Amino acid sequence: MGYVILILVLIVLVVLVSNVKIVPQAKAYTIERLGSYQGTWQTGLHFKIPLIERIARKVTLKEQVVDFEPQPVITKDNVTMQIDTVVYFQITDPKLFTYGVENPMAAIENLTATTLRNIIGDLELDETLTSRDVINTKMRSILDEATDAWGIKINRVELKNIIPPKAIQESMEKQMKAERERREAILVAEGQKQSAILVAQGEKESMVLRADAKREAQIKEAQGQAEALMTVQKALADSLVLLNEAAPNDQVIRLKALEAFQKAADGKATKIIVPSDIQNLAGLVTSIKDVASTDIQPSSK
Repeated sequence: MGYVILILVLIVLVVLVSNVKIVPQAKAYTIERLGSYQGTWQTGLHFKIPLIERIARKVTLKEQVVDFEPQPVITKDNVTMQIDTVVYFQITDPKLFTYGVENPMAAIENLTATTLRNIIGDLELDETLTSRDVINTKMRSILDEATDAWGIKINRVELKNIIPPKAIQESMEKQMKAERERREAILVAEGQKQSAILVAQGEKESMVLRADAKREAQIKEAQGQAEALMTVQKALADSLVLLNEAAPNDQVIRLKALEAFQKAADGKATKIIVPSDIQNLAGLVTSIKDVASTDIQPSSK
């Protein structure tokens, strides 16, 4: 009898322990009692009444992502293309999610395909390819409103791929290739233009530098000639001052005149004007001898 009681106690303990449930973070459990909804367990420790209550569904409250297979859609201009979508959703009401729809994921997929066909059917091919943001916004708004009754909130909808027909795809690739070649040609032309501009600027700067160097050389040459002329003029002036201070006599003056006459005669002039005070060559020679004897006598003393 003691063994039977012990076995019964162990069985009761096992049953009680197995009905102690811990709900983890970002989870929620919907509970049914005798087949009807009893409540929703949030994060924490809970106890389920054996044989009377059961966990109807364990619901994840985190944001979830579902990637649907490509769906065939027809545009306004009768072009058939394949579009696959990605839906980001979050369960906000575990009770509605459990009892609102039989298969929530299949329901969202079918609703997404239907909504996508309705939106694309009002757009032409070019608009479809260039209006992804508009399509995403419309789809999110429509899906979010439709899934409120299922306890689901649609956070974002993205068109993952838009695959046009092969012929159109080849035509688009040719257009893209032509556009790339055009841009490359523009870049090459711009590079050549910039290169030509830089070469012209370099030649211009080189010409300016050469002109500046030539001008500086001419200025320095002119300054040198001016300085040389000033030096000669100053030396001539100094010699005149010295000559004036020496009080030369008539013989010295005639000798200087003869030297000037000799320099004029040695030049390339074709005409020579002889001074009127030079009478004849003999008188001039006599004057030279007198000047020479006068200059020698003081030195012999």
